[in-house]
Amino acid sequence: MLNQYHIPQIDISDYDYELPDEKIAFTPAAERDESKLLVFQDGVIHDAKFSDIASFLSDQDMLVFNNSKVIRARLIVHNKTGARIEIFCLEPLAPSSEISTIFKENRAVTWKCFIGNARKWKEPLTFEVTVEGTQLTIHADHERLDENSFQVHFRWDNPSITFAEWLEAYGKIPLPPYIKRETNPSDNERYQTIYAALEGSVAAPTAGLHFNEKTFQALKEKGVQTAWTTLHVGAGTFKPISSDTIDQHQMHEEQIYVDSTLIKTLLAASDKRIIAVGTTVARSLESIFIAGAKLYLNDPDPFTIHQWEPYKNQENKKWIDEITKEEALEAILAYLEHNQLNQAMIKSSLIIMPGYRLKMSKSILTNFHQPKSTLLLLISAYIGDNWKEIYEHALSHQYRFLSYGDANLYL
Repeated sequence: MLNQYHIPQIDISDYDYELPDEKIAFTPAAERDESKLLVFQDGVIHDAKFSDIASFLSDQDMLVFNNSKVIRARLIVHNKTGARIEIFCLEPLAPSSEISTIFKENRAVTWKCFIGNARKWKEPLTFEVTVEGTQLTIHADHERLDENSFQVHFRWDNPSITFAEWLEAYGKIPLPPYIKRETNPSDNERYQTIYAALEGSVAAPTAGLHFNEKTFQALKEKGVQTAWTTLHVGAGTFKPISSDTIDQHQMHEEQIYVDSTLIKTLLAASDKRIIAVGTTVARSLESIFIAGAKLYLNDPDPFTIHQWEPYKNQENKKWIDEITKEEALEAILAYLEHNQLNQAMIKSSLIIMPGYRLKMSKSILTNFHQPKSTLLLLISAYIGDNWKEIYEHALSHQYRFLSYGDANLYL
Protein backbone atom coordinates (compact mmCIF):
# COMPACT_ATOMS: atom_id res chain seq x y z
CA MET A 1 0.00 0.00 0.00
CA LEU A 2 1.51 3.30 -1.11
CA ASN A 3 0.48 5.10 2.08
CA GLN A 4 3.29 3.21 3.82
CA TYR A 5 5.83 5.12 1.75
CA HIS A 6 7.14 8.62 1.32
CA ILE A 7 7.28 8.83 -2.46
CA PRO A 8 8.57 12.11 -3.92
CA GLN A 9 5.91 13.88 -5.96
CA ILE A 10 7.51 13.75 -9.38
CA ASP A 11 5.77 15.11 -12.45
CA ILE A 12 6.94 12.99 -15.38
CA SER A 13 6.56 15.92 -17.78
CA ASP A 14 9.57 17.48 -16.01
CA TYR A 15 11.67 14.66 -17.48
CA ASP A 16 10.66 15.15 -21.07
CA TYR A 17 12.73 16.63 -23.87
CA GLU A 18 12.54 16.65 -27.64
CA LEU A 19 14.61 13.87 -29.24
CA PRO A 20 14.60 14.08 -33.04
CA ASP A 21 15.13 10.81 -34.92
CA GLU A 22 18.32 12.15 -36.48
CA LYS A 23 19.92 12.30 -33.01
CA ILE A 24 19.31 8.58 -32.35
CA ALA A 25 22.16 6.20 -33.18
CA PHE A 26 20.68 3.37 -35.23
CA THR A 27 24.11 1.81 -35.79
CA PRO A 28 27.23 1.77 -33.59
CA ALA A 29 30.37 3.83 -34.16
CA ALA A 30 32.94 2.27 -36.48
CA GLU A 31 35.06 1.32 -33.45
CA ARG A 32 33.82 0.97 -29.89
CA ASP A 33 36.08 3.66 -28.42
CA GLU A 34 35.48 6.14 -31.26
CA SER A 35 32.23 7.31 -29.67
CA LYS A 36 32.14 10.74 -28.09
CA LEU A 37 32.36 11.21 -24.33
CA LEU A 38 30.71 14.04 -22.41
CA VAL A 39 32.25 14.50 -18.97
CA PHE A 40 30.38 16.46 -16.31
CA GLN A 41 32.73 17.31 -13.43
CA ASP A 42 32.41 19.97 -10.76
CA GLY A 43 29.56 21.56 -12.67
CA VAL A 44 31.54 21.89 -15.90
CA ILE A 45 30.89 20.08 -19.19
CA HIS A 46 33.89 18.70 -21.11
CA ASP A 47 33.71 17.29 -24.64
CA ALA A 48 36.04 14.37 -25.26
CA LYS A 49 36.50 11.05 -27.03
CA PHE A 50 35.74 7.82 -25.24
CA SER A 51 39.27 6.63 -25.97
CA ASP A 52 40.44 9.36 -23.55
CA ILE A 53 38.34 8.19 -20.59
CA ALA A 54 41.36 7.08 -18.55
CA SER A 55 42.64 10.66 -18.50
CA PHE A 56 39.65 11.67 -16.36
CA LEU A 57 40.25 8.89 -13.80
CA SER A 58 42.95 7.92 -11.29
CA ASP A 59 44.13 5.08 -9.08
CA GLN A 60 41.56 6.26 -6.55
CA ASP A 61 38.74 5.13 -8.83
CA MET A 62 37.00 1.78 -9.27
CA LEU A 63 34.79 0.98 -12.26
CA VAL A 64 32.10 -1.66 -11.69
CA PHE A 65 30.83 -3.47 -14.81
CA ASN A 66 27.83 -5.67 -15.55
CA ASN A 67 29.06 -8.90 -17.18
CA SER A 68 25.62 -10.17 -18.23
CA LYS A 69 25.42 -11.47 -21.80
CA VAL A 70 22.59 -10.68 -24.21
CA ILE A 71 20.76 -13.82 -25.30
CA ARG A 72 19.33 -14.35 -28.78
CA ALA A 73 15.84 -13.84 -27.46
CA ARG A 74 13.99 -13.24 -30.78
CA LEU A 75 12.67 -16.32 -32.50
CA ILE A 76 11.17 -16.05 -36.00
CA VAL A 77 8.88 -19.02 -36.72
CA HIS A 78 6.41 -19.68 -39.53
CA ASN A 79 3.13 -21.55 -39.18
CA LYS A 80 1.84 -24.12 -41.65
CA THR A 81 0.45 -21.44 -43.95
CA GLY A 82 3.75 -19.56 -43.98
CA ALA A 83 2.67 -16.67 -41.72
CA ARG A 84 5.59 -15.14 -39.82
CA ILE A 85 5.31 -15.27 -36.02
CA GLU A 86 7.88 -13.55 -33.80
CA ILE A 87 8.46 -14.82 -30.25
CA PHE A 88 10.42 -12.56 -27.90
CA CYS A 89 11.55 -14.41 -24.76
CA LEU A 90 11.28 -12.07 -21.78
CA GLU A 91 11.82 -14.13 -18.62
CA PRO A 92 11.80 -17.80 -17.61
CA LEU A 93 8.82 -19.28 -15.79
CA ALA A 94 9.43 -23.06 -15.57
CA PRO A 95 10.91 -25.43 -14.55
CA SER A 96 12.81 -22.59 -12.87
CA SER A 97 12.54 -18.83 -12.85
CA GLU A 98 16.27 -18.49 -12.18
CA ILE A 99 18.13 -17.38 -15.26
CA SER A 100 21.34 -19.08 -14.11
CA THR A 101 19.71 -22.52 -14.29
CA ILE A 102 17.11 -22.29 -17.07
CA PHE A 103 19.73 -22.36 -19.85
CA LYS A 104 20.95 -25.77 -18.71
CA GLU A 105 17.54 -27.41 -19.22
CA ASN A 106 17.59 -30.15 -21.86
CA ARG A 107 13.97 -31.19 -22.44
CA ALA A 108 11.45 -28.38 -21.93
CA VAL A 109 11.19 -24.78 -20.71
CA THR A 110 8.42 -22.21 -20.32
CA TRP A 111 9.05 -18.50 -20.86
CA LYS A 112 7.01 -15.34 -20.57
CA CYS A 113 7.05 -13.88 -24.09
CA PHE A 114 5.80 -11.15 -26.35
CA ILE A 115 4.35 -12.59 -29.56
CA GLY A 116 4.20 -10.71 -32.81
CA ASN A 117 1.30 -11.72 -35.09
CA ALA A 118 -0.16 -13.88 -32.28
CA ARG A 119 -3.54 -14.07 -34.02
CA LYS A 120 -1.93 -16.34 -36.65
CA TRP A 121 -0.72 -18.80 -33.99
CA LYS A 122 -3.73 -21.11 -33.75
CA GLU A 123 -2.09 -24.51 -33.25
CA PRO A 124 1.28 -25.74 -31.92
CA LEU A 125 4.32 -24.67 -33.91
CA THR A 126 7.18 -26.91 -34.97
CA PHE A 127 10.57 -25.71 -36.24
CA GLU A 128 13.97 -27.22 -36.94
CA VAL A 129 17.28 -26.14 -35.42
CA THR A 130 20.76 -27.38 -36.26
CA VAL A 131 23.25 -27.27 -33.39
CA GLU A 132 26.81 -28.12 -34.44
CA GLY A 133 25.60 -30.60 -37.02
CA THR A 134 22.87 -32.10 -34.85
CA GLN A 135 19.31 -31.48 -36.05
CA LEU A 136 16.70 -30.73 -33.44
CA THR A 137 12.92 -30.41 -33.63
CA ILE A 138 11.38 -27.76 -31.37
CA HIS A 139 7.70 -27.84 -30.47
CA ALA A 140 6.05 -24.69 -29.12
CA ASP A 141 2.58 -23.87 -27.84
CA HIS A 142 1.28 -20.88 -25.95
CA GLU A 143 -1.30 -19.50 -23.52
CA ARG A 144 -2.19 -15.88 -22.85
CA LEU A 145 -0.85 -14.48 -19.57
CA ASP A 146 -2.18 -10.94 -19.69
CA GLU A 147 -3.09 -8.21 -22.14
CA ASN A 148 0.43 -7.98 -23.58
CA SER A 149 2.20 -11.28 -22.95
CA PHE A 150 1.96 -15.05 -23.23
CA GLN A 151 3.57 -18.06 -21.66
CA VAL A 152 5.23 -20.19 -24.31
CA HIS A 153 6.13 -23.84 -23.72
CA PHE A 154 9.13 -25.14 -25.66
CA ARG A 155 10.06 -28.82 -25.78
CA TRP A 156 12.55 -30.70 -27.92
CA ASP A 157 13.50 -34.23 -28.79
CA ASN A 158 17.22 -34.48 -27.99
CA PRO A 159 18.28 -34.25 -24.32
CA SER A 160 21.93 -33.86 -25.30
CA ILE A 161 21.14 -30.29 -26.43
CA THR A 162 20.44 -27.59 -23.85
CA PHE A 163 18.07 -24.68 -24.20
CA ALA A 164 21.07 -22.32 -24.30
CA GLU A 165 22.61 -24.21 -27.21
CA TRP A 166 19.59 -24.24 -29.50
CA LEU A 167 18.62 -20.67 -28.62
CA GLU A 168 22.12 -19.49 -29.55
CA ALA A 169 21.92 -21.41 -32.83
CA TYR A 170 18.43 -20.28 -33.85
CA GLY A 171 17.59 -17.01 -32.16
CA LYS A 172 18.38 -13.41 -33.11
CA ILE A 173 19.87 -10.61 -31.01
CA PRO A 174 16.99 -8.40 -29.73
CA LEU A 175 17.76 -4.81 -30.69
CA PRO A 176 15.92 -2.05 -28.80
CA PRO A 177 12.38 -1.38 -30.08
CA TYR A 178 13.27 2.09 -31.40
CA ILE A 179 15.88 0.58 -33.76
CA LYS A 180 13.38 -0.35 -36.44
CA ARG A 181 15.50 -2.57 -38.66
CA GLU A 182 16.44 -6.21 -38.87
CA THR A 183 19.56 -7.32 -37.06
CA ASN A 184 22.67 -7.84 -39.15
CA PRO A 185 25.76 -9.97 -38.45
CA SER A 186 27.66 -7.03 -36.92
CA ASP A 187 24.97 -6.62 -34.24
CA ASN A 188 25.87 -10.06 -32.88
CA GLU A 189 29.21 -8.58 -31.86
CA ARG A 190 28.50 -4.90 -31.31
CA TYR A 191 25.29 -5.25 -29.24
CA GLN A 192 27.36 -7.20 -26.72
CA THR A 193 30.13 -6.03 -24.38
CA ILE A 194 33.54 -7.60 -24.94
CA TYR A 195 33.45 -8.91 -21.36
CA ALA A 196 29.94 -10.44 -21.50
CA ALA A 197 30.14 -13.77 -19.68
CA LEU A 198 26.85 -14.93 -18.14
CA GLU A 199 23.79 -15.40 -20.35
CA GLY A 200 20.52 -13.82 -19.34
CA SER A 201 19.90 -10.29 -20.63
CA VAL A 202 17.38 -9.38 -23.33
CA ALA A 203 18.91 -5.91 -23.65
CA ALA A 204 22.56 -4.90 -23.51
CA PRO A 205 24.09 -2.99 -20.58
CA THR A 206 24.94 -0.33 -23.14
CA ALA A 207 27.39 1.83 -21.18
CA GLY A 208 29.83 -1.05 -21.51
CA LEU A 209 29.59 -1.21 -25.30
CA HIS A 210 32.23 1.55 -25.61
CA PHE A 211 35.01 -0.45 -23.95
CA ASN A 212 37.61 -2.38 -25.95
CA GLU A 213 40.94 -3.97 -25.05
CA LYS A 214 42.78 -0.66 -25.57
CA THR A 215 40.47 1.03 -23.09
CA PHE A 216 41.06 -1.60 -20.44
CA GLN A 217 44.81 -1.39 -20.99
CA ALA A 218 44.73 2.39 -20.53
CA LEU A 219 42.70 2.01 -17.33
CA LYS A 220 45.16 -0.59 -16.03
CA GLU A 221 48.13 1.69 -16.74
CA LYS A 222 46.37 4.50 -14.86
CA GLY A 223 45.80 2.20 -11.85
CA VAL A 224 42.00 2.26 -12.14
CA GLN A 225 40.52 -0.79 -10.43
CA THR A 226 37.75 -2.89 -12.00
CA ALA A 227 35.07 -5.14 -10.53
CA TRP A 228 32.15 -7.18 -11.88
CA THR A 229 28.53 -7.67 -10.98
CA THR A 230 25.76 -9.48 -12.85
CA LEU A 231 22.32 -8.02 -13.49
CA HIS A 232 20.30 -9.67 -16.23
CA VAL A 233 18.58 -6.82 -18.05
CA GLY A 234 14.88 -7.26 -18.78
CA ALA A 235 12.83 -5.78 -21.62
CA GLY A 236 11.17 -3.57 -19.01
CA THR A 237 14.19 -1.30 -19.18
CA PHE A 238 12.57 0.19 -22.32
CA LYS A 239 9.14 0.55 -20.73
CA PRO A 240 8.07 4.21 -20.89
CA ILE A 241 6.43 5.91 -17.97
CA SER A 242 2.84 6.24 -19.15
CA SER A 243 1.41 7.81 -15.99
CA ASP A 244 1.55 11.52 -15.17
CA THR A 245 3.27 10.92 -11.83
CA ILE A 246 5.85 8.34 -10.82
CA ASP A 247 3.80 6.74 -8.02
CA GLN A 248 1.58 5.04 -10.65
CA HIS A 249 4.48 3.41 -12.52
CA GLN A 250 5.16 -0.30 -12.07
CA MET A 251 8.83 -1.29 -12.27
CA HIS A 252 9.92 -4.62 -13.72
CA GLU A 253 11.84 -7.15 -11.65
CA GLU A 254 15.38 -8.19 -12.54
CA GLN A 255 17.75 -10.85 -11.23
CA ILE A 256 21.09 -9.81 -9.73
CA TYR A 257 23.82 -12.26 -8.80
CA VAL A 258 26.20 -11.13 -6.07
CA ASP A 259 29.26 -13.20 -5.25
CA SER A 260 31.80 -13.12 -2.45
CA THR A 261 34.56 -11.89 -4.78
CA LEU A 262 32.65 -8.68 -5.55
CA ILE A 263 31.78 -8.11 -1.89
CA LYS A 264 35.41 -8.54 -0.78
CA THR A 265 36.59 -6.25 -3.60
CA LEU A 266 34.12 -3.53 -2.61
CA LEU A 267 35.08 -3.82 1.06
CA ALA A 268 38.79 -3.58 0.25
CA ALA A 269 38.12 -0.47 -1.88
CA SER A 270 35.80 1.30 0.55
CA ASP A 271 37.89 4.49 0.33
CA LYS A 272 37.78 4.65 -3.48
CA ARG A 273 35.36 6.47 -5.74
CA ILE A 274 32.99 3.81 -7.06
CA ILE A 275 31.82 4.51 -10.62
CA ALA A 276 28.88 2.50 -11.92
CA VAL A 277 29.32 1.57 -15.57
CA GLY A 278 25.70 1.95 -16.58
CA THR A 279 22.31 2.21 -14.94
CA THR A 280 22.16 -1.57 -14.51
CA VAL A 281 25.26 -1.46 -12.32
CA ALA A 282 23.80 1.44 -10.34
CA ARG A 283 20.67 -0.63 -9.65
CA SER A 284 22.77 -3.68 -8.90
CA LEU A 285 25.01 -1.92 -6.38
CA GLU A 286 22.15 -0.19 -4.60
CA SER A 287 20.17 -3.45 -4.48
CA ILE A 288 23.21 -5.16 -2.97
CA PHE A 289 23.35 -2.48 -0.28
CA ILE A 290 19.64 -2.82 0.50
CA ALA A 291 19.88 -6.63 0.68
CA GLY A 292 22.85 -6.33 3.03
CA ALA A 293 21.06 -3.77 5.19
CA LYS A 294 18.03 -6.05 5.44
CA LEU A 295 20.29 -8.93 6.46
CA TYR A 296 21.89 -6.66 9.06
CA LEU A 297 18.42 -5.97 10.46
CA ASN A 298 17.41 -9.67 10.33
CA ASP A 299 14.73 -9.06 7.71
CA PRO A 300 13.03 -12.39 6.83
CA ASP A 301 13.18 -11.73 3.07
CA PRO A 302 16.43 -9.84 2.46
CA PHE A 303 16.94 -10.85 -1.18
CA THR A 304 13.64 -9.55 -2.53
CA ILE A 305 13.63 -5.79 -3.05
CA HIS A 306 10.37 -4.09 -3.92
CA GLN A 307 10.08 -0.97 -5.99
CA TRP A 308 9.29 1.45 -3.18
CA GLU A 309 11.30 -0.18 -0.40
CA PRO A 310 13.84 2.67 -0.03
CA TYR A 311 11.00 5.17 0.25
CA LYS A 312 9.43 3.84 3.43
CA ASN A 313 8.22 6.44 5.88
CA GLN A 314 10.87 7.87 8.18
CA GLU A 315 10.20 5.62 11.16
CA ASN A 316 10.67 2.50 9.01
CA LYS A 317 13.84 3.35 7.12
CA LYS A 318 16.56 3.05 9.73
CA TRP A 319 18.76 1.24 7.22
CA ILE A 320 18.90 4.29 4.92
CA ASP A 321 20.16 6.68 7.56
CA GLU A 322 22.18 4.56 9.97
CA ILE A 323 23.62 1.47 8.27
CA THR A 324 26.92 2.02 6.46
CA LYS A 325 27.80 0.38 3.18
CA GLU A 326 30.56 -1.53 4.99
CA GLU A 327 28.05 -2.97 7.47
CA ALA A 328 25.73 -3.98 4.65
CA LEU A 329 28.51 -5.62 2.63
CA GLU A 330 29.86 -7.45 5.67
CA ALA A 331 26.37 -8.78 6.39
CA ILE A 332 26.15 -10.29 2.89
CA LEU A 333 29.63 -11.77 3.18
CA ALA A 334 28.78 -13.31 6.55
CA TYR A 335 25.58 -14.77 5.07
CA LEU A 336 27.46 -16.33 2.16
CA GLU A 337 30.17 -17.78 4.38
CA HIS A 338 27.70 -19.07 6.99
CA ASN A 339 25.70 -20.86 4.28
CA GLN A 340 28.81 -21.98 2.38
CA LEU A 341 27.67 -20.17 -0.77
CA ASN A 342 29.73 -18.50 -3.47
CA GLN A 343 26.85 -16.26 -4.55
CA ALA A 344 23.29 -15.21 -3.81
CA MET A 345 20.53 -14.05 -6.13
CA ILE A 346 18.62 -10.83 -5.50
CA LYS A 347 15.25 -10.19 -7.14
CA SER A 348 14.98 -6.44 -7.42
CA SER A 349 12.43 -4.04 -8.84
CA LEU A 350 14.18 -1.07 -7.23
CA ILE A 351 13.46 2.33 -8.76
CA ILE A 352 16.16 4.98 -8.29
CA MET A 353 14.90 8.53 -8.74
CA PRO A 354 15.31 12.00 -7.29
CA GLY A 355 14.98 11.68 -3.53
CA TYR A 356 16.83 8.36 -3.41
CA ARG A 357 19.99 8.50 -1.31
CA LEU A 358 22.79 6.74 -3.17
CA LYS A 359 24.89 4.60 -0.87
CA MET A 360 27.30 2.68 -3.10
CA SER A 361 28.28 4.81 -6.09
CA LYS A 362 28.19 8.58 -6.41
CA SER A 363 29.46 8.63 -10.01
CA ILE A 364 28.16 6.94 -13.16
CA LEU A 365 29.14 6.33 -16.77
CA THR A 366 26.11 5.97 -19.00
CA ASN A 367 24.56 6.67 -22.39
CA PHE A 368 21.92 9.29 -23.20
CA HIS A 369 18.46 8.02 -22.32
CA GLN A 370 14.95 8.30 -23.69
CA PRO A 371 12.61 11.10 -22.58
CA LYS A 372 10.22 10.31 -19.72
CA SER A 373 12.09 7.12 -18.79
CA THR A 374 13.00 5.62 -15.43
CA LEU A 375 16.62 5.71 -16.61
CA LEU A 376 16.47 9.49 -16.89
CA LEU A 377 15.04 9.64 -13.37
CA LEU A 378 17.97 7.52 -12.19
CA ILE A 379 20.44 9.95 -13.77
CA SER A 380 18.68 12.79 -12.01
CA ALA A 381 19.26 11.01 -8.70
CA TYR A 382 22.99 11.42 -9.40
CA ILE A 383 23.14 14.97 -10.81
CA GLY A 384 19.77 16.59 -10.16
CA ASP A 385 18.41 18.99 -12.75
CA ASN A 386 21.86 19.34 -14.31
CA TRP A 387 20.75 16.63 -16.74
CA LYS A 388 18.77 19.29 -18.61
CA GLU A 389 21.84 21.42 -19.33
CA ILE A 390 23.85 18.33 -20.25
CA TYR A 391 21.23 17.01 -22.67
CA GLU A 392 20.77 20.41 -24.27
CA HIS A 393 24.54 20.60 -24.78
CA ALA A 394 24.64 17.09 -26.24
CA LEU A 395 21.77 17.79 -28.64
CA SER A 396 23.46 20.94 -29.93
CA HIS A 397 26.95 19.38 -30.16
CA GLN A 398 26.24 16.39 -32.39
CA TYR A 399 26.17 13.69 -29.73
CA ARG A 400 24.39 10.46 -30.65
CA PHE A 401 21.67 9.19 -28.32
CA LEU A 402 20.42 5.88 -26.86
CA SER A 403 21.85 2.36 -26.93
CA TYR A 404 24.29 2.66 -29.84
CA GLY A 405 25.00 6.30 -29.02
CA ASP A 406 27.69 8.25 -27.19
CA ALA A 407 28.67 8.12 -23.52
CA ASN A 408 28.55 10.55 -20.64
CA LEU A 409 30.54 10.40 -17.41
CA TYR A 410 29.21 12.14 -14.31
CA LEU A 411 31.95 12.62 -11.71
